[in-house]
Amino acid sequence: MLTRRELRRVDRPLLIVTLLLLGIGLLALYSASLQKTQATGIQFLMRQLTWAPLGLLLAGLLLVVEYHRWLEWAYLLYGVNMLLLLMVLEMGVVRGGAQRWLTFAGLTVQPSEFAKVTTVLALARYLGSRSATPWGRADSQWKAIGVSALLALIPMVLILKEPNLGTASVFLPILLAMLLVWGIRPRVIGLMLAAGALLAPFAWGRLADYQRSRLLVFLNPSLDPLGAGYTVVQSKIAIGSGRLWGKGWLAGTQNQLNFLPERHTDFIFSVVGEEWGFLGTTFCLALFGLLFYRGILIATQTRDPFGRLLVVGLVAMLATHLVVNTGMTLGLMPVVGLPLPFFSYGGSWLLTSLTTVGIILSIGIRNGV
Repeated sequence: MLTRRELRRVDRPLLIVTLLLLGIGLLALYSASLQKTQATGIQFLMRQLTWAPLGLLLAGLLLVVEYHRWLEWAYLLYGVNMLLLLMVLEMGVVRGGAQRWLTFAGLTVQPSEFAKVTTVLALARYLGSRSATPWGRADSQWKAIGVSALLALIPMVLILKEPNLGTASVFLPILLAMLLVWGIRPRVIGLMLAAGALLAPFAWGRLADYQRSRLLVFLNPSLDPLGAGYTVVQSKIAIGSGRLWGKGWLAGTQNQLNFLPERHTDFIFSVVGEEWGFLGTTFCLALFGLLFYRGILIATQTRDPFGRLLVVGLVAMLATHLVVNTGMTLGLMPVVGLPLPFFSYGGSWLLTSLTTVGIILSIGIRNGV
């Protein structure tokens, strides 16, 4: 448990920027879901507000409990999460042609979101107990890389079967970032990326039709402007029409006139761009930048290899979501369905985002361990 001295060491900038992002995200979600709420009767904001206190409570619990306690349970948590992913494939709830959710006592959760954190825990537990020094045995290093890749590959394969290409793709940058900090040489990362590129043609055949369409539309949005490319086209119109100051909260035409699909989930950044303009989006991105900076600062200050690996993996996860999500809305990256941290609607993702910050804060408090 926390002592008074440790409590004074809480990274206040990281805590404040997280609460700011959460508050701004709720404002953006209200605007993005206003017309959808009137049409469907589903209270998207109220649902998100029920998850937010639970996420803050869970983050507080992770902050108070010494993080090595969670590392002790890392493999068990990882195993339970993989079991839940298997259950999703057998008895999961189907929505929009995808089978990604489980329902327990009327509560719907998405285990693939939690798998990101449990996989980071398992990787930190495994890599943190092994040395990557240059004078170490090469065969033992390759064994560690192979086991780490397997730990990331298992959830990737299970999530791809749902199908959920976006979430599955997050595990790759997490793995590479943690291996790089662990100590492998950059050229080994290059070899791994080259091997992945060689396997890409084989992976193409395993993708669903709509996933292939999204990748083709990324190369040429006008290929199907009323189909797979429609959302990207409308998103770019929304962001561009916001100009410098934006049209004002609740005043975005692409948003409020229902031109922009999925604006309360994957394309909520388009709503921010339309209503708050370039200055508003820049402010939000600056907050995310501060969050990542404080996380990396904690990683560089801690002398504990487990804590350092854990922070890097969690920051890589959030950063990947930010880069891919904003890239999707601007047409700079394929539409793979990754939510924006603290903004996009979804209880499981909000819990994951907040618990991630809770773990990073816990490591920051105890960075002298």
